[in-house]
Amino acid sequence: CFLVLLLCSNTLQAQNTDINWLRSVHVGRNTSLDGAMNGITQSAYPVSFAIPAGMLLYGYISDKQQWRHNGWQTVAALGTATIIGYGMKYGIDRKRPYESYPDIVPYHYDTDPSFPSGHTSLAFATATSVSLQYPKWYVVAPAYLWAGAIGYSRMHLGMHYPSDVLAGAILGAGSSFLAYKGQQWLLKRKQKTVKHPVE
Repeated sequence: CFLVLLLCSNTLQAQNTDINWLRSVHVGRNTSLDGAMNGITQSAYPVSFAIPAGMLLYGYISDKQQWRHNGWQTVAALGTATIIGYGMKYGIDRKRPYESYPDIVPYHYDTDPSFPSGHTSLAFATATSVSLQYPKWYVVAPAYLWAGAIGYSRMHLGMHYPSDVLAGAILGAGSSFLAYKGQQWLLKRKQKTVKHPVE
């Protein structure tokens, strides 16, 4: 009985921290920035799909194998983040913050569950993929600045709790890391098969 009470207490405390952090970002925000923040948040899907599409298009047109590999690795990362993210969304089925707290007035209303943030997961999947593929500061810094801005915009607009955004960032980055390592393993396996063909 004590353990149940302790668990409930910790859950309530975590939820209170979550909504308090959201309120600190959303309730007292500069509303003149809402349009710009919506523009940032709406860039998540087109940018996330345009980057691997551009890599693949360039790779096939110019016959550059590395660009093709990078494009497909990014597609795999985005696919993994999307599948796991939607599974978590409908498995956990967390309500959006504005459904539970009347002082959270979103820029627009979404009908799907809140946890994790899909926009954030796609943004961090994209940022992590390009950062692993091209580990230069002028790639890494803008990529994560954009992904971080996506996450912040979701809270600014009242669409997600901070924990939704954090989970989305971890999911996106983790999916990219797994896709990157998985592709490296497949390429090494392919190279071994070429060097030592099975007779």
